[in-house]
Amino acid sequence: MPKHTRASILDTAKDYVTRDRAADHGSMEDNFSTIAAYWNIHLGAPFVDAVDVGLMMAMVKLARAKSNKTHLDNFVDLAGYSACAGELAMKGHDNDKED
Repeated sequence: MPKHTRASILDTAKDYVTRDRAADHGSMEDNFSTIAAYWNIHLGAPFVDAVDVGLMMAMVKLARAKSNKTHLDNFVDLAGYSACAGELAMKGHDNDKED
């Protein structure tokens, strides 16, 4: 059984989010924006944007991890969704001072 370290979990998440999936799903930004539009239609108001989608998908993974703490996919996807949300949130702010 492989040893799952924080580095291996992050490496797997990095592989998932940097692999070219645009051919299957479109760009990450466009996909998250489409999801946000659908969620806003369901909610009846424009509350959600693409960054919120990444954050809320991370929340889904947190809820799943609470139910199954040994399912590695939840932790990999949590890191991946967080990274996607961070990239979208920082778009246009690349020259800002990092905290």
